[in-house]
Order: sequence, then structure tokens, then C-alpha cells
Amino acid sequence: MAATVTVGSETLGLAVPPFTPHAISVSLPTWRDNVGYEEGEKRVVESMVSGYPRFFIHLSIQKLASICEQKFGINGEQCLLCPSKKVADHCRTFILNRAAIAGTPTHVRLVQYFICPEDVSTPSPPTDKPSSVPPAQCAELHIALFPSEIFPIAKQFWQHTGLGISSRFAEHCLSLIPSQELKSSQSPPPQSPITPRPPFKALNKHYSVKHTPRSPSLGDNRPSVLPPAVSSDALSKDQSTYLEERYGRNLPLSAGAFAKRALRRRIAGVLVRDSLDDGPQGPCAGAQDVEVGPSSRGVQVTEEDVFLFPTGMAAIWNAHQLALGARPVTKSVCFGFPYTDTLKILEKWGPGAHFFGYGLDSDLDSLETLLDEESARNPSNPPVLALFTEFPSNPLLRTADIHRLRALADKHDFLLVVDETIGNFVNIEVLPYADVVVSSLSKIFSGDANAMGGSLVLNPKGRNYAALKQHMAATYEDNYFSEDAVFMERNSRNFTQRIRDIDRNTEDVCDFLRSHSLAGGASSPAIKEVWYPKYTTTKNYMSCKLPEGGYGGLFSLTFTSLPVSQAFFDALPCLKGPSLGTNFTLACPYTILAHYTELGWAAEYGVEEGLVRISVGLEEKDKLLGWFQTALTAAEAAR
Repeated sequence: MAATVTVGSETLGLAVPPFTPHAISVSLPTWRDNVGYEEGEKRVVESMVSGYPRFFIHLSIQKLASICEQKFGINGEQCLLCPSKKVADHCRTFILNRAAIAGTPTHVRLVQYFICPEDVSTPSPPTDKPSSVPPAQCAELHIALFPSEIFPIAKQFWQHTGLGISSRFAEHCLSLIPSQELKSSQSPPPQSPITPRPPFKALNKHYSVKHTPRSPSLGDNRPSVLPPAVSSDALSKDQSTYLEERYGRNLPLSAGAFAKRALRRRIAGVLVRDSLDDGPQGPCAGAQDVEVGPSSRGVQVTEEDVFLFPTGMAAIWNAHQLALGARPVTKSVCFGFPYTDTLKILEKWGPGAHFFGYGLDSDLDSLETLLDEESARNPSNPPVLALFTEFPSNPLLRTADIHRLRALADKHDFLLVVDETIGNFVNIEVLPYADVVVSSLSKIFSGDANAMGGSLVLNPKGRNYAALKQHMAATYEDNYFSEDAVFMERNSRNFTQRIRDIDRNTEDVCDFLRSHSLAGGASSPAIKEVWYPKYTTTKNYMSCKLPEGGYGGLFSLTFTSLPVSQAFFDALPCLKGPSLGTNFTLACPYTILAHYTELGWAAEYGVEEGLVRISVGLEEKDKLLGWFQTALTAAEAAR
């Protein structure tokens, strides 16, 4: 069960979960804190030592970037760190294109950098041209350098694609650099109002990958300090050791291959038995001789049809790139109000997107009209490239009529890409209807909120499967850092049972809240509506709900006024911050965080400024109901 936590203003800016060096959320405990975060308020940004990795660049990555900027930068250039030349090329192309659109032409230089221990020869000096593959003991970085004034544009690539290096990879690189050289680097100014570089302090040694040999000197004698381990110094040595062993940190990076194989099999649903114990050669679910059987995904998918990525957004970005590469290029469709970066990907790469923001049956009628008109205009090509939809959507938990979408895709020959992150394949079966299914493994599949990951699954029964599989075989690049995969594999072993428990908790909480809502018939309520698949586009959700499946662990609330929303949120005594699918209950004022600069536009599609999104965890039912009663009482008092 989830641990008891105390939430208060003193937690502002700290890691969520607490005492977690690679936490993927941050504590923003009050409504005012969330607004302050969006507005770059000094009180908030100077408190932050953590954040969602695509928005807040982890302090270890900032430290490594600072070293690279000082070593390779010219005239104050800043950089983004990429795991491969291919990603760096995409980064450079994006920056140049977006800067040109903005009317600020710029330059981007790429540097390939090998960080090697002293007893291993570096393949060649760092250069801006590709070199040979480094020895296994070395780390390979691809650095995109650009003028500092272009950083806001470059940061969009980091945010939208999720393709940047992970914090664990950054720490691996830092562990190869001699301590005297780390001390000689200097922390630069903040990258942006919401990604500050505060003074660094010594790493807790327990969170470093230990390597005795060191790399050659970086040749910089300026004074500096080290990145923090996000509150890990508050742990005793025994506690730190326990956490490391619990999460598999001590497994060698060579275990990554076993972990990735186990993840692909788990996602493909082919494991006959899925043990919680490690085998002699690594995670037993990833062993060569493990027993596998027919897939439980509704289609006979195999582990070879599953592709892993460093983040969920990287899976979505790659799904779009797959469509652009394997099919005739034209606009895509975003159906339903999506998580913000999905729409940005469709708009900023390729020819653009048609947006049907409600995702209701009336939108399907409009979509069908569009498809017929485009087909009549150009009958030689499909009218659209691909349709992207979430099942259900974030944050309104609406579900599109996937049967009708499938029929339209068949009729007009476009790809259907379904994001099942919120529904998840324990609860729903969407693969038989989709050409491609994507998911953020960072959410409930992991649960512990200490590792990022994403997956893309091809439907072998899809009409375009052969072309998609061939394109993936030719272009797929595994940039999922092995240590992140090891954590993800260990976290996900019990995900089925966790989902079952969270489903029950969420349904109990939502039934309670809806009974006190305007939609549920309450008189003079504070809550206007509970957005949850049990009550929201229920027929469409039920069409793919598995017999043992539930409605998921996410719901949203809208209120009768903004002050009521604020009172409810501030009084809710759970952890508060971005992300979802955590083993602990986590709440956020979603529209404030995701659409602060476009509140009016979001409201047009029913995503109100006062919306509160809640991801329910594994706490005891009575405790959860007590928390929501406390918040409801405060909201009713604010009416």
C-alpha cells in the first residue's frame, strides 16, 4: 500500500515521490503555487529541485550540459544533449525550421562527444563529425549547440518529442568525469524562468554508478559545485541501500537487454508466467528460455511488434514519423481534446493537422464530411495521413467511437493510432481496432514515478502492417537507456494487481463525489461534474472494456466557480503535482499547468480553467474518502 505522506507549503518544489533522485513530478501544493510556476514567480522557481522531465530539465542533465557548454560552446552558446546523432539531426532541423518561421534565423552545431575512463582509448577527439562507435565502457553524447537566445525554441524540441537524454544517463556520464573536473565547472545562468540552475551540492555517493578509472581532463579550472540528488541526502545509508536494491539500481547495465525483452513480452501479453523474482541472467521474464504463449491483447502480437522508447511522447512522435515515412504524406487528424504535446507534434512536424476537439459523435459526422470532400478533391491519395486519439482522453476522459473510426480508416485508407495510456490494456482492448497503439509506460505501468518510458505496438492484422513493420525495421533506433529499462521492468512486474486495486479505489471515490455533484442530482453542490469513463461517453468505453477491466485510475472535476475549485484543491490532503498513474494519489489543476497561455481556447472544448485532475493511488479506501470529504467540505464553504 502507498505510504502516508504529509502535504504542506513546506514541500513546494521538492521531488514527488519524496526522497527520489529521479522523481518525475514536483510538489506544487497550492493553487497559487501552480499559477506561480506558470508565471515564473521567483518564490516558486527558486524552490524547485525536481519537475516533470520534459518540462523541467533534471539537475544532473543541467550539470552535464553546463560542462559541455563550457568545453565546446562559443560565445555563450547553450545546448541540448541527445542520445544519438539521428536525434541530434532531428533537433537541429527542428530548431532551424522553427527559428526561420519565427523570423530569427540561427545556427546549430552538432558535436559528438565520447566520455571514456582513463584506461580506455577515446575513439577520436570530440568533433562535430560522426566518429567510430565508442568502447562499451564509454558514454556517447551528441550535443546540439546554438545561440542562447534560441533556447526557448530548442526547449520545444525537448518537450514535444521526449527524445533528450535521461537523468540516469546524465549521472552515468558524470560518473565518468573526474571529480576535480566536476568541481572546476561553473553553474551557468538559468535556462528559462521555469528551469533554474540553483547552487549545486555534493551528490550522495550511493546514487552514482561507481567507476574507478576516469576520463581525461576537460581543461577548465573555473570553480563550481556538484548537482544535488533531490533530497536523497536526507536518507540514511541503510535507507538509501534499501531503496537502491528495491528498485534494482545495483543491477549492471548489461541487464538492460533482459529488462527490455521482458518489457516487450509484458506489453505484448505473451508471458505465460510473470515472476516477481530475478533469474540468474537478469529479469526472468527477459530470459531466452522463458515460456511464452499466445498474446492476451486480442490480436496475436509478438514481442517483435513492440518497440520501446525513452518516453511516452517519444513513442507518439515516432508513431507520427512512422506514418510520414511509410504512407503518402498529408495532414493528420487529432480526434478529441488530447494531452497538449500530441497536438503540437501533429502541428509542428509534417503538413499539419485537422483538429476535432470534442471527440463526440457530432465530430465524427464532421470528420466523415471532411474525408469525403478530400477524397473527392484528390482521389489518388488517402484524404488524411493518420488519426490520433486517446482512449479515453486526457483530461475529460471522453472516449471516441472506435468502431466507427476503424470503419472510416478502412474506407479511406488512413492509419488509426490509439493512445491507451489512461485506459491501459488491463482494462481495455483497443489493439484489434488500431494500426498502432502507443502508451506512456511512465504512468501506471510503472507506478513508482521514478522512471520514464514509452511503447509502440503494431497490429499484425492491420492492412498496412507490412509497410509499417518494414519501415520500423529500417529506421528504429533503441535510445532507451538500460538503467531506465531495468527500473521500468522491476516496477511493472505487479502492474496488473495495482491497476485492479486502483480501479476499485477510483470508482468508490468517483461514486462518492458524483453523489455530491450537480450532474449527480445534488442540490446546491460545489462540484458541477465528475469526468470519468463510468459516466462520460460510457457506451464507447464499454465497447472495449474487458470483462475483468475497470474504468481506470484517473478522473477530473469541474466546479460551480473558480474560487470553489481553488478551495477544493488547496484543502485536498494528497500529493499535488504534474503526472498521473502513480501508486499514490496525485492531483493537479490541469488546465493551469497544461494550457495557462491558452485558457480561453481550452475552455471552448470544455476544459475549464478550474478543472482539477486527480490520479487515484493505492491508499486505503477509508483514508481516500476522508481526504475527499475534507476537500468537499472546504469547497462547499467557499460557495
